[in-house]
Amino acid sequence: MTDSKYFTTTKKGEIFELKAELNSDKKEKKKEAVKKVIASMTVGKDVSALFPDVVNCMQTDNLELKKLVYLYLMNYAKSQPDMAIMAVNTFVKDCEDPNPLIRALAVRTMGCIRVDKITEYLCEPLRKCLKDEDPYVRKTAAVCVAKLHDINAQLVEDQGFLDTLKDLISDSNPMVVANAVAALSEIAESHPNSNLLDLNPQTINKLLTALNECTEWGQIFILDCLANYTPRDDRESQSICERVTPRLSHANSAVVLSAVKVLMKFMEMLPKDLDYYGTLLKKLAPPLVTLLSAEPELQYVALRNINLIVQRRPEILKHEMKVFFVKYNDPIYVKLEKLDIMIRLASQANIAQVLAELKEYATEVDVDFVRKAVRAIGRCAIKVEQSAERCVSTLLDLIQTKVNYVVQEAIVVIKDIFRKYPNKYESVIATLCENLDSLDEPEARAAMIWIVGEYAERIDNADELLESFLEGFHDESTQVQLQLLTAIVKLFLKKPTETQELVQQVLSLATQDSDNPDLRDRGYIYWRLLSTDPVAAKEVVLAEKPLISEETDLIEPTLLEELICHIGTLASVYHKPPSAFVEGSRGVQHKRLPGSAGSGESVESPDAASAAGVSEAPPAVIPSQGDLLGDLLNLDLTPPTATGPTPPPSSGMQMGAMDLLGGGLDSLPPIPLRTDTPQSPQSPQLPHQSPSPPDYSPTEVGPGDHAGPIKLGGDLGGSPAMAAGFGAPSAAVPASFSAPVSGGLDDLFDLGGGVGMPMGAYIPTKILWLPAMKAKGLEISGTFARRAGVIQMEMTLNNKAMSVMTDFAIQFNRNSFGLAPAGPLQVLTPVSPNQSIEVALPLNTVGPVMKMEPLNNLQVAVKNNIDVFYFSCQYPISMLFVEDGKMERQVFLATWKDIPNDNESQFQIKDCHLNSDAASNKLQGSNIFTIAKRTVEGQDMLYQSMKLSNGIWVLAELRVQAGNPNYTVSLKCRAPEVSQCVFQSYEAVLKN
Repeated sequence: MTDSKYFTTTKKGEIFELKAELNSDKKEKKKEAVKKVIASMTVGKDVSALFPDVVNCMQTDNLELKKLVYLYLMNYAKSQPDMAIMAVNTFVKDCEDPNPLIRALAVRTMGCIRVDKITEYLCEPLRKCLKDEDPYVRKTAAVCVAKLHDINAQLVEDQGFLDTLKDLISDSNPMVVANAVAALSEIAESHPNSNLLDLNPQTINKLLTALNECTEWGQIFILDCLANYTPRDDRESQSICERVTPRLSHANSAVVLSAVKVLMKFMEMLPKDLDYYGTLLKKLAPPLVTLLSAEPELQYVALRNINLIVQRRPEILKHEMKVFFVKYNDPIYVKLEKLDIMIRLASQANIAQVLAELKEYATEVDVDFVRKAVRAIGRCAIKVEQSAERCVSTLLDLIQTKVNYVVQEAIVVIKDIFRKYPNKYESVIATLCENLDSLDEPEARAAMIWIVGEYAERIDNADELLESFLEGFHDESTQVQLQLLTAIVKLFLKKPTETQELVQQVLSLATQDSDNPDLRDRGYIYWRLLSTDPVAAKEVVLAEKPLISEETDLIEPTLLEELICHIGTLASVYHKPPSAFVEGSRGVQHKRLPGSAGSGESVESPDAASAAGVSEAPPAVIPSQGDLLGDLLNLDLTPPTATGPTPPPSSGMQMGAMDLLGGGLDSLPPIPLRTDTPQSPQSPQLPHQSPSPPDYSPTEVGPGDHAGPIKLGGDLGGSPAMAAGFGAPSAAVPASFSAPVSGGLDDLFDLGGGVGMPMGAYIPTKILWLPAMKAKGLEISGTFARRAGVIQMEMTLNNKAMSVMTDFAIQFNRNSFGLAPAGPLQVLTPVSPNQSIEVALPLNTVGPVMKMEPLNNLQVAVKNNIDVFYFSCQYPISMLFVEDGKMERQVFLATWKDIPNDNESQFQIKDCHLNSDAASNKLQGSNIFTIAKRTVEGQDMLYQSMKLSNGIWVLAELRVQAGNPNYTVSLKCRAPEVSQCVFQSYEAVLKN
């Protein structure tokens, strides 16, 4: 007999009848009544009135009946909290039942009743169950702790359940271990800073032992936990990989993907020349291929994950191209994903079979798939140069089919092929022009117009073709209108006599008859360019275009690293980080691969507040860097406003606010120095070598920019001219602000610049910042120094061009510490060919502030009579350590205790052969002050403080062991982002 009878409606007074049955003496009748109640509850009827009667049925030995009552209780406890307390005694009793199934059932139900009033009553039963002799009860209790933590986190911590949970990781039963890991992971996710899962080699060993005997979901919890561990070295990494590898052959695809995630992460730490590394690559391919034989939905998830893996390590699947060939019965979402991976794996070795497949796909019936296949042929041409000719001929064959959407896609990709291989395949333009009338999609029309404009000199009737598009100008999409405007201007610059009317017509349509601001603005720019300086217009509009890159749809590297850490989760299917689609604080910790922990990784910073009672100005949060290149081309042209009383103009010049790019240096008003301090920088990364300068687009400098010499507000150098110009005595500006660095002993003994250098101050050697080939013959190498409290940028300007260089000026982009020139760049004599000159530029820290990547990156624009040039360099953070950075002992002690332990970072300085006194003296030269020293068991401990120019204090403990060349330095700071840079300064100063 089935249970369907319980869902049939009964006669009147249903609740009353059920109540009578629930109170019956007969056990069978009671069980039937509870089943009816559950059935009514399931179909949505309100049976909460029966709460006390159902609770009375709890006290029974019948397991089935007890399960039903607990089910009812979970559903109605929230709406009847006062009544739910009645059940507490039974829970406590059931937790001591001889039957482990009942004990586990009781503790599971307790965790599901989310009522604050009764949670405290459940602590004692839960504590007993966590230490129960039966593993089934312990594993259920472990999950219950996570549920209880969700209801009342403080209670769980006060009762010590978290410590008990940590102890369960060492349990002898693998399922208990897996559930303990799952519970701790869940709690850690909602409290990212709690450091609950304190993973160390011993714990990892226990987890790996349990891994072999767990159920499949237990294995997934353990593997996900392993993925959050960072091994100490490559040997440990290899050992873990060897023990995880057998999971790749598991039947459950979730286990396979979790194992792949662990291996992908730990491979980062393995040297590529290691034999095991090659073996591991080979072992990763078969499980991924096997996933593609599952049902389509699983295939799709596998393909999305494979897409990430192939971007990170294409070598894993480079020989498996055939498994990504599309099957006729694949759903469209699987087909498109396979196509994407085929292109990523395309190489010279397999391009022939890939092209044959793609050509086949282009004749399919599914329009979306055909479009993507045609586009894929173009992407192959761009990616594999040797195949370009074959791809172009394949595309031409497809154009001959005259299938409308195929033709349009082919034209779009041929435009990209022209961009990648200029002057190579232009012979096909005639064939493209034949299909002009059939184009009805904006992207295809825009591509065709671009081709006609770009190669107008090769097309006899280019003006007629473009004029045909112009007839319905206002009906075209914005994309086509913008392309048409640019194409006609190109045509005019190539054939001015024949197309004057046409260009006037399009400029009039774009500027006077259009509502689109982008179109109008572009129209006006072209109009003014053509009317004022046709030569400049030609240089701008017909400039040589950069070649397009091979893969334009690759995921940005830092995002890819994060997604690799989330393989097997929703993030890997969406190709978005969890923070993009998970609401609230849960699950949005940013993860990185271990090999890249110190480079290019942005650290999420709390408010970087200074030590209480130590800093005068509380550091503010820095606006984040908009893009990697910075925004030198859009520098803030207004001077920063002072927040304190403004000093008289005589106090110097603030050069950070001048516009290098618009000729604004010719008549510069005096700008007073500011006395307030910009605030806390973020995101510490400081590679030792200078990065290659960003690839800025060159700015066109108009002919009017250099009429006459550039006067930077008179002769800043304490000369009478300055006194006359600004009404101030010449002594107002220190001599060192204007004197070029003469080099040699003069500077050391304070003979040249009036600025001495503390003994032992660390000054890095000069390195090349701007190579001559990137700056039309101007070569700049330099370094940074701190001399008597003044930061100086010391440069060697070397003229390797054939002409004289004059009219030098300099400007900085916004940066992490507000570095800006404190005076103009003093190059007082023209620099002749093959001549070099030494220059010292004084800097201050009152410029505009913006977080940079890396933290100490400085982007610079230098202008001379030839052009404006851009480069980026990195300054050692020790240049920003100020002279009043010595803290009182008591303040030091109080501040060290006050800064949270999470903000402490520990670093190793290797191969340093100084004793503690020599190290202390050397560091003091760079304003790192020793507050106290003590010796413990033959180890010297130096307690040190330093203060950055923006008011942030950094405290340090340096441990020096006699005879041991490796030092340990622990750094504490309220803005922990600077710790990495400070450590690197320690290393540079001590090893210098």
